[in-house]
Amino acid sequence: MTEQLRLMAVHAHPDDESSKGAATMAKYVSEGIPVLVVTCTGGERGSILNPKLQGDKYIEENIHEVRAREMDEARDILGIEQEWLGYVDSGLPEGDPLPPLPEGCFALADVDEAAGELVKKIRAFKPQVVTTYDENGGYPHPDHIMTHKISVAAFEGAADTEKYPESEYGPAYQPQKLYYNQGFNKPRTIALHEALLARGLESPYGEWLERWKEFERKERTLTTHVPCADFFEIRDKALIAHATQIDPDGGWFRVPMDIQKEVWPTEEYELAKSLVDTSLPESDLFAGIRENA
Repeated sequence: MTEQLRLMAVHAHPDDESSKGAATMAKYVSEGIPVLVVTCTGGERGSILNPKLQGDKYIEENIHEVRAREMDEARDILGIEQEWLGYVDSGLPEGDPLPPLPEGCFALADVDEAAGELVKKIRAFKPQVVTTYDENGGYPHPDHIMTHKISVAAFEGAADTEKYPESEYGPAYQPQKLYYNQGFNKPRTIALHEALLARGLESPYGEWLERWKEFERKERTLTTHVPCADFFEIRDKALIAHATQIDPDGGWFRVPMDIQKEVWPTEEYELAKSLVDTSLPESDLFAGIRENA
């Protein structure tokens, strides 16, 4: 049965797959379910966020190649398949007013054209479930917002042979469920923050929760809680493989693993579209599909 189930996760940059839904993917891989990550850009304009690697000339001059190697390592750790969509990182604009986006970057691509490239991937891989970001991108990086736009368009367009002819894009196919990653949700953050303080430990989330108050964003609907605590170590190992982007001594890893597993042993998603009957809340991205596979 599980050989018929397939999951596709669409992400903006290398490292996003390891910080958003990685334990879920590893869980499904352990069940024999093929998982394909589609990475929209090469992360060429990403900053070197690990202070231990900042100032390294080779990395600075070969960031695209370095991040591709990091992606290869993370892919192998998670046991997933991974393909590039082939667009160039837009970078994260900073300043007031914000500078224009660089010419030729992913965020300035034609949405229908970029969605067509993703349609090719969907039709070839045939996932029943696709995960991506919500309309805010998870956070307002232009590449994350563009990833949302093309994922929604491709979910609909994969079955549209008029817009995307089979002669160019492959045989039509319709995924059955589309989810938005919601792993960085407020209930989880509060639960971990309070658990650390109750144990007399320092929490890395105090500042996060203060910043949360500054944003006037609606709380997302968490429809799906996937139990995957047994795969948190794999998630962290994959994330650390993206060495230019993650400080292994940073805030990502300050919550002891036993507390994470006890207090919040799931990863969360928001069901955005479903063409099958399902009952909310769910504990399985394949709910409503697995029974009929």
